[in-house]
Amino acid sequence: MDRIDKARELRSFQTFAEGILWQLLRGRKLAGLKFRRQVPIDRYIADFACLEVRLIVELDGPVHEDRYEHDEQRTDVLRSLGWHVVRFDNEEVIAEPGRVLDGILAELGRPAP
Repeated sequence: MDRIDKARELRSFQTFAEGILWQLLRGRKLAGLKFRRQVPIDRYIADFACLEVRLIVELDGPVHEDRYEHDEQRTDVLRSLGWHVVRFDNEEVIAEPGRVLDGILAELGRPAP
């Protein structure tokens, strides 16, 4: 399965937290920025990406608890390609979605609405 097929599959089976964040980002709801989900970038698939400002938003669920080094390496590679990367725990998205949106805006140096 190539990365594009894998990205399509991931969009079909998003996590609960991804669904929440997607509803908050889609349709340029956050500062007029267009986000896409499950975007192939280099050898990775980013959870969410805004191409115009080169921002990647990654959500970390339980599977990431034992993958800290892998996630850090992934973040380093993406940053070396000129992307800003911000990470949030699934639980944070579920419990405090407004705080997550503020964190995304802060990464861009934009004030919260």
